[in-house]
Amino acid sequence: MPESRPCTFCGRVIEPGTGKIFIKTDGKTFHFCSNKCEKNLIHLKRKDRETRWTMKYAQEKAIITHHKKAAAATGKKKMIRRKKAKE
Repeated sequence: MPESRPCTFCGRVIEPGTGKIFIKTDGKTFHFCSNKCEKNLIHLKRKDRETRWTMKYAQEKAIITHHKKAAAATGKKKMIRRKKAKE
């Protein structure tokens, strides 16, 4: 039974019988759901985490905002205690 695979660039699930497989000379394989993904990764050399319409960008942004919200929710800042000068 054929497997569905995620797109190497955007992370979308590729149904069996669709998409493209790109194999580099060193043996690395890339699975693409569309020409758009192929051109962005191979020809334009864009990073998936910096391209706004990819799932990986959304996941990265969610992780960053989660950490910011968690830090803001605690509302605690690290207290710095100053030592009193000896007189």
